[in-house]
Amino acid sequence: MIEAGQVLIAGTDEAGRGPLVGSVVAAAVILDPARPIEGLNDSKKLTAKRREALYKLIIENALAWHIAEASAAEIDEINILWASMLAMKRAVEGLTVRPDLVLVDGNRCPELDMPAKAIVGGDALEQNIGAASILAKVERDRQMVELHQDFPVYGFDKHKGYPTKAHMQALAEHGAIAQHRRSFAPVRKLLLNEV
Repeated sequence: MIEAGQVLIAGTDEAGRGPLVGSVVAAAVILDPARPIEGLNDSKKLTAKRREALYKLIIENALAWHIAEASAAEIDEINILWASMLAMKRAVEGLTVRPDLVLVDGNRCPELDMPAKAIVGGDALEQNIGAASILAKVERDRQMVELHQDFPVYGFDKHKGYPTKAHMQALAEHGAIAQHRRSFAPVRKLLLNEV
């Protein structure tokens, strides 16, 4: 329930800037001060099981939330930084409630038609950003588990698309799939050697 005069603050964060495959996923969350959620933090500091439990609580208790993404093709077209900004912009614009202020994890803000403030390490400092980081990370990990069903040889369910030794080995043996980010050096080098 939104009270008159209440300042609505949204947090936004992304997950998946470093992996070689898949979308970069962003979330935006406006928490309800009347329904606090214990244990919100930077998603990287939480176990997968704890993230899943908090994901459910955030979805059930937040005033508004939205998850969006920028595809691997968009990442290749505009680069990972701008794709991350685009995903966060889409997440904020997808909120059913318009925030008065958007707090962004990092050192820059996406282009929004409302006030925004970048906070380095914001996912550990601001609960709205922490909540967004959890939604984004859980959604991104779920996408990697789904991709694993179609392409089990890559082990996406384990490394989530990051350039681990196992992923690099699978890339060398099986080549790139459509969801691989061709603009990322390890994928680009592999494709250049194949031609």
